[in-house]
Amino acid sequence: MTATPESPARPADDADPGALAVADVQPAELSTQPEPVRPGPAGSLLAAARNGWRRLTSMRTALVLLFLLALASVPGSLLPQRPLNPIKVDRYVADHPQLSKVLDAAGFFDVFAAPWFAAIYLLLFISLLGCVVPRLRLHAQAMLSPPPVVPRRLERLPESGSYEAEGTPEAVAAEAARRLRGWRTVTRTEPGGVVTVAAERGYLRETGNLLFHAALVVLLAGIAAGRLWGYQGTVLVTEGDPGFCNAVPLYDSFRPGRLVDGSGLAPFCIDKLDDFTASYDPDGTPSEFRADITYTVGEGGSPQQYPLRVNEPLRVEGVRVYLVSHGFSPRFTVRSPQGKVVADVAAPFLPQDGALLSEGAVKLLDEVRPQLALYGQFAPTAVSSGDGSLRSASSQPLAPGVAVVVYRGDLGLDSGRPQSVYSIDQRQVDSGALKEVTTATLTPGKSTTLDDGTTITFEGYREWATIQVNRDPGQLSVLLASGAVVLGVLLSLAVRRRRVFLRITPAEAVSRGPEQAGDDPPAVEDAAPGPGPARSVVAVGGLARTDAGGFNSEFAGVVERLRDPAAGRKD
Repeated sequence: MTATPESPARPADDADPGALAVADVQPAELSTQPEPVRPGPAGSLLAAARNGWRRLTSMRTALVLLFLLALASVPGSLLPQRPLNPIKVDRYVADHPQLSKVLDAAGFFDVFAAPWFAAIYLLLFISLLGCVVPRLRLHAQAMLSPPPVVPRRLERLPESGSYEAEGTPEAVAAEAARRLRGWRTVTRTEPGGVVTVAAERGYLRETGNLLFHAALVVLLAGIAAGRLWGYQGTVLVTEGDPGFCNAVPLYDSFRPGRLVDGSGLAPFCIDKLDDFTASYDPDGTPSEFRADITYTVGEGGSPQQYPLRVNEPLRVEGVRVYLVSHGFSPRFTVRSPQGKVVADVAAPFLPQDGALLSEGAVKLLDEVRPQLALYGQFAPTAVSSGDGSLRSASSQPLAPGVAVVVYRGDLGLDSGRPQSVYSIDQRQVDSGALKEVTTATLTPGKSTTLDDGTTITFEGYREWATIQVNRDPGQLSVLLASGAVVLGVLLSLAVRRRRVFLRITPAEAVSRGPEQAGDDPPAVEDAAPGPGPARSVVAVGGLARTDAGGFNSEFAGVVERLRDPAAGRKD
């Protein structure tokens, strides 16, 4: 039987295209490739939220927000702020009317209560919290974990060296651990009699870093507590006049925290401003302001005296009472044409410049008919300007004087329109309801007589003080956190992370060579060991975890301390 040769294989070009198509197509249920899973709307939102949280809690974002917070605080130091000095704000608005509209709408006259400042503040708080909490956990784990295992080839580290020491590896390792005082050390024994020592220090650097950030979180929380549960009230009190109690209606201005409704305030009263004293240097510069006050605590409390000075507040019932500013209240006596005293009044005038040139108004509502009003300027050291107005040469009351314009008519207090007690409603003057009677420039004891025989005498002045009551429940935490911030920065800058590794091998194992010792021997700088007491070869390696500059000299000092036979006696 003769075998016939097999037919040659068909080339790929001759293959049936239809057959290939059928063979290549796999049923859907037989396909082994998984279909890609597309996230749904909920998954996309979750992923976006996760990415946003990671970005918000990154250290880069925290630094950017901290810079923005510092930048946002700049207007608060450059522009007058309503909570601190509303008088200066009103003066700035009067001097820059157009610009003030924009600044006031943007909250630049109360920066630290503006919504945009609060947004930066809140984002920074959340960012720092998200940064610090995970790092605290990791740092605690690092503090509890032993130093890492010693590498086998220490000569590959940035700094390395070796020396020969007398004693067994165990004894040399124990002595080395003792000399590395201040380092956290772990001694391990390896096969072949090799003993290793891993030493590490500088954990306080990360501790200081975390302390800084954690203290910053506490600082922000303390400031927020003051804004939420604190309050601030301001009132102007003239010498000899009745004082005020710690109640919202009695303050000239009251700024409660977001969670303060005005009830349950600390029970105390400032009964009276007994005396205000200002001391001046020979060149006329004020050196000290002192307000002697009488106060009582609680119902039926006994009166107590306190000398209130700048930056020396009265602390009572968890609040602080500050002396904020002062000025003058010109005193006038009004007599009828028959010579009868119908009014003896002193009204506070508000300072307009550093020399305490002040403006104000005295309104006589019920004492005379028709009503009288005086509006003018008071100068502690009066100098005439030649046009009927005054200027003040000094804030020290050396030659007090007052320039007033006297009005008669209807002051408009029954109209229902609010008006300032420190000025005359110009609308009443423009409408003719108030008419100018006369003008006068007076010194103490001088008088001016009106057309109907009424006499107005300038009797002198009394001084007034602005007293501010402040409650800040986060003050102590802010103080402690500020100290912790400084301490954290000092630790972060002063402490450096270092690692030193020692591999201690018996000298006879090194002399046998790598085939017998079981490892590559370290290069030994000293001579090979001879007969006598046990000796060991110590290989040393060093690694700077931070601030590598100058580590070579530092490492050399560590090696010298380890190898110096006299170091043990010095310690």
